[in-house]
Amino acid sequence: MELHSVSLARQVDFVFKQLEGELTDTAAGTVLIHIRNNSVGKFGLRHHPIETKDGKIEHARKGMSQSQVQAFRQLAIEALKHRKDWTHGEILYDFSVKPSTNSWSASILYESNYNMATWNSRYAPNTKPHHMLRDF
Repeated sequence: MELHSVSLARQVDFVFKQLEGELTDTAAGTVLIHIRNNSVGKFGLRHHPIETKDGKIEHARKGMSQSQVQAFRQLAIEALKHRKDWTHGEILYDFSVKPSTNSWSASILYESNYNMATWNSRYAPNTKPHHMLRDF
């Protein structure tokens, strides 16, 4: 199956399935997904695996439970409905597990990217040398 034929929602679902083991070992962090032409180019997880207090290494807090990872994956897929009119950029899913209440929270950041080099070619006539083009 070619990647371009798979919906972005299915690709995000795949990303979260691949990161499931890391999410269950991580108490807080950011899932990042780079998108180009509505396809996932790369993805990963940013987090601090070691915590310190007063210069001493602390035991890492427990990460997400299996049910929390599943709920996070569903949230990530549902959130795609709020992405409008862009095909290149990044999606950042920040999350945190609160050990005292065994709950979790997440926020989602979209970043659209545009490349002026591709836009300039649409508006520049091909018949004149570059130094003769007028500014609009």
